Amino acid sequence: MSALAQLKTLYHLTLSPIRGETHQERLDSFYGGQADDYDAFRKRMLHGREALFAKVDPPEGGVWLDLGSGTGSNAELMADRLPKLGGAKLVDLSTKLLAVANKRIEGHGWTNVEAVCSDVTNLDQPDNSVDLVTFTYSLTMIPDWFGAVNEAYRVLKPGGTIGVADFFIARKYPHEGHKEHSFFTRSFWPVWFSMDNVYPSADHLPYLANKFQPKDVEQHYGKLPWIPVVRAPYYTYVGTKAG
Repeated sequence: MSALAQLKTLYHLTLSPIRGETHQERLDSFYGGQADDYDAFRKRMLHGREALFAKVDPPEGGVWLDLGSGTGSNAELMADRLPKLGGAKLVDLSTKLLAVANKRIEGHGWTNVEAVCSDVTNLDQPDNSVDLVTFTYSLTMIPDWFGAVNEAYRVLKPGGTIGVADFFIARKYPHEGHKEHSFFTRSFWPVWFSMDNVYPSADHLPYLANKFQPKDVEQHYGKLPWIPVVRAPYYTYVGTKAG
């Protein structure tokens, strides 16, 4: 990715005004000028996705939903397992990003993968019908993320798997086994990310642990492009719905 393309994407991330009356309009306004360069730039800042998808393996004939899928790049991390699936849906509300996802599906010739424009808090999916649900750096961009997690719980089969990777901040007094973050970390990152309508939360991990049985939880710090010295906290979470 050229320096010029990086600067263009950085401009849309930090300076370009976000317009729109609805969440979908704001998403398309935000991503409209950067959709084509989205993957190359964010690969350097959205840490943990590869590690997360190495830990999830839906059964043969199973169904996978990637919620807040963006351009559908996660499907490439599942490419070796896609042929055995009964179906996969890449669900997002941004038409700009889904246009890139459709090009990706067509380019790979995936016949069992579908890009779906939908609100992830109100899915057209039967109860207990999905084997794997994933969110990667999407919960922080969903205003009603509680509703999104609840919807994931609704559609997931008993014994099914949920996988999440995202930015977060720790609670001031975290539960045992969870990292503590400094006052700077808990204060700086919510303000910095909010410029892009991204909202790291101290409640993601506790709520996921409340809804699902934790199987693998990791908390780390990752470097961001063009941001020296400081590192943004992120987590990966793998859990299952009680059977």
